[in-house]
Amino acid sequence: MGEKFVYSFSEKENLTRDKRGGKGAGLAEMTLLGLPIPPGFTIDPEACNRFLENGNQFPDGMWEQTLKSLRELEDTIGKKLGDSQDPLLVSVRSGAAFSMPGMMDTVLNLGLNEASVVGLTNQTKNERFAQDAYRRLIQGFGSIVMGVNGDMFEEKLGEIKKGKGVSQDTDLDAGVLREVVAAFKQIVSSETGSDFPSDPIDQLRLAVSAVFNSWDGERAKVYREAKKIPHGLGTAVNIQQMVFGNMGETSGTGVAFTRDPATGEKKLYGDFLINAQGEDVVAGIRTPIPISRLSEVLPDVNGQFEDTAAALEKHYGDVQDIEFTIEKGKLYLLQTRTAQRTAQAATKIAVDMVSEGRISKEEAIRRIMPEQVDQLLHPRFDPKEKIKALAEGRLLAKGIPASPGAVSGKVIFDADRAKEAGERNEKIILARPETSPDDIHGMIKAKGILTSRGGKTSHAAVVARGMGKTAVVGAESVVIDLEERKMSSGKRTIREGDWISMDGETGEIFVGEVDTINPGLKDNKDLFRLLDWADDRSRLEVWANADTPQDAKKALEFGAKGIGLCRTEHMFMEQDRLPIVRQMILSALEAVKGDMAARKEFESALSQLLKIQREDFKGILKEMDGLPVVIRLLDPPLHEFLPKKEDLLVEVARMEERGEIYSANFDSQRKLLERVKSLVETNPMMGLRGVRLGLVFPGINQMQVRAIIEAACELKRKGLNPRPEIMIPLVAYVKELKVVQDELVETARKVMDEQGIEIEYKFGTMIEVPRAALTADKIAELADFFSFGTNDLTQMTIGISRDDAETKFLVNYVEKGILEENPFQSIDEEGVGELVRLGVEKGRAVKPDLEIGVCGEHGGDPKSIEFFNRVGLNYVSASPFRVPVARLAAAQAQLKKS
Repeated sequence: MGEKFVYSFSEKENLTRDKRGGKGAGLAEMTLLGLPIPPGFTIDPEACNRFLENGNQFPDGMWEQTLKSLRELEDTIGKKLGDSQDPLLVSVRSGAAFSMPGMMDTVLNLGLNEASVVGLTNQTKNERFAQDAYRRLIQGFGSIVMGVNGDMFEEKLGEIKKGKGVSQDTDLDAGVLREVVAAFKQIVSSETGSDFPSDPIDQLRLAVSAVFNSWDGERAKVYREAKKIPHGLGTAVNIQQMVFGNMGETSGTGVAFTRDPATGEKKLYGDFLINAQGEDVVAGIRTPIPISRLSEVLPDVNGQFEDTAAALEKHYGDVQDIEFTIEKGKLYLLQTRTAQRTAQAATKIAVDMVSEGRISKEEAIRRIMPEQVDQLLHPRFDPKEKIKALAEGRLLAKGIPASPGAVSGKVIFDADRAKEAGERNEKIILARPETSPDDIHGMIKAKGILTSRGGKTSHAAVVARGMGKTAVVGAESVVIDLEERKMSSGKRTIREGDWISMDGETGEIFVGEVDTINPGLKDNKDLFRLLDWADDRSRLEVWANADTPQDAKKALEFGAKGIGLCRTEHMFMEQDRLPIVRQMILSALEAVKGDMAARKEFESALSQLLKIQREDFKGILKEMDGLPVVIRLLDPPLHEFLPKKEDLLVEVARMEERGEIYSANFDSQRKLLERVKSLVETNPMMGLRGVRLGLVFPGINQMQVRAIIEAACELKRKGLNPRPEIMIPLVAYVKELKVVQDELVETARKVMDEQGIEIEYKFGTMIEVPRAALTADKIAELADFFSFGTNDLTQMTIGISRDDAETKFLVNYVEKGILEENPFQSIDEEGVGELVRLGVEKGRAVKPDLEIGVCGEHGGDPKSIEFFNRVGLNYVSASPFRVPVARLAAAQAQLKKS
């Protein structure tokens, strides 16, 4: 029989998404449930892959199976494709395994020609409907399959409507639509050099090829990259009997969700249009009617639709996105799929469905994507600033709120320019009359999306919700002039580059910038509850990277169980401290050489910094009372604290030119230049830093340890429970660690004896040099804990500078497929990850209860967290705002493992 590529909706075989795509699997399942589905069949996504691999040639047997299935469909319905008496018309739709709304192509009304349009007229007794269907076929087929610029059809249609004095397509009668059909055919002929194909089988073959090719189209690729959908899946093709929503006032079409995909509220949400076809709703060309009014317009259909929607949600156990058509009062379902939703809606729906007994807590945790947690902490307008903006009369317009969040940015009216501006890290709001899949590259780079047309289920709304972008749609009072690159509402005009602000929860659009605030975790009770469930199911704890008491407080608010990295060099960067730090560094080198004046200067700087550091550590340890705080001893490339050598050279040269060589200032600047020169390193990131700094200048580490223990003693005296863990960074040799740690243990002992208080503390090290991971068993004999510094470990393992590579060539590596992901964002499991695994294994072989964590950027990356859970780390440490994301990811990692 050969390989099977084509499946009828009524077949029970291979009902999987990988064999039928998401849409095809849904249509088959609904058919088998006995729901009102127009019959049809699906071509396997594998046929798409073969087609693209074989130079746009169908795989052997596929086309023959397609024609056979077409004949069976004709027999089932009793109509024949292209028949001049009673023609069958079909749609040809894409359907990948993962939802890609609007990214690939669809052809409707296929099978019409000069003969069959007469048959359709006779059967329906409605020439206007038949001619409208024909012009839609030519327009869709012409642009999608034959490559004609779609704007040419729209311009011609607008020209004809203007000439007839009407504004809506529905105002055109049959005679005018015949003119439109002839004009559209002429456009196809003049633009392609070929006539519009009249043979329905040719139409079908070309349409299937076009849908296959759309998988490789630029907009589909851009969308897959943004959503991390694999490129090798291919798309199915669904060929289905057409049903018509444009057959009068008892017909219509719509898209609806079983719950509100913006808020999660348990009610039907969506839009429909009377006397329209499906693309009219999605394209946003006509302003649709809310689904809540279907009961007024077609009450009998509404009852059936509500029952069907409830049944689908119950069957699939999740919120459904349903496309439907009503033909002369009869309901048909064209698609159901798991609904894309905002982060707010996703969380509420998951928690509500646990309360309703529909899903388990574990399933609720699995359903939320980590990036959605991030989106839930999106900014919103500061209430005071919003009141001020309203009082100043800066409210420009109000549209339909489609995707929550508040955003300000420069308005841009073209997707290409939005992409360019976004790549320059400018804050952009993309404004269009309506968006289409061709705008996807600009939508990805924009912070927000505004349209003057369309409803809650328009392309702009659906894509924005899926991407977590703020969106306001259907702002009808806003007139957008793409040619002049401006928009206006009332007497106000906004030009490209001007700033506007939008509220995706209220639909308000303001002139200028409105300040925002970040909501706290407790502001979202559903997320708070979900993350509590997540913590109960996690093995990994989530700690935070924090350098100030304010950061520590924020980390606690977001649920951190400790501080995994406090970077003391960040404390030294404050302007009032920088002169003292410079004094310490510049005098240190001379001090160790025996210069007594330099020694005095060095000790003076340390004494001043001791007081500052003690207060720093006291603040953080107090905030984290009873929880561990890992404090890394000073680990900067020293040049970061010093004046630039080049600036000093210029200054000294200018003083020489001005004849100031005998001045005290000149002598001071010259000596400073000499000291800076003596500290210049060819590769400072691999130079005098970390444990090496402590070996050369032990007084610096001793000052910091004294400050830590003194702060802890003071807090313990007040009844608190400080738990400092002191990290010695950049160790490569166990002897380095021994020399430095022995000195610092002595310092800690001395302070506790002075204070008369015992402090529970630990000494450990950061594993960030490959040699440390390879000799972790030896290092574990001394260290109380390990913390993997995966930023430097990645640099040193793969020999790539993070600062240079990310902007120069790593993007190119990912695009070419050399790397699947940026190794500084997601852990390189085969290389860097293997060192982590080996370090854990060797360390625990010596100390089975050795505390091990990670404090690099990877600590907040969900994919990396899954790996760290697998290899047995105790905790991951991330920036405070990534803590909620990491908490969810840690739970999902453990659920996956178990």
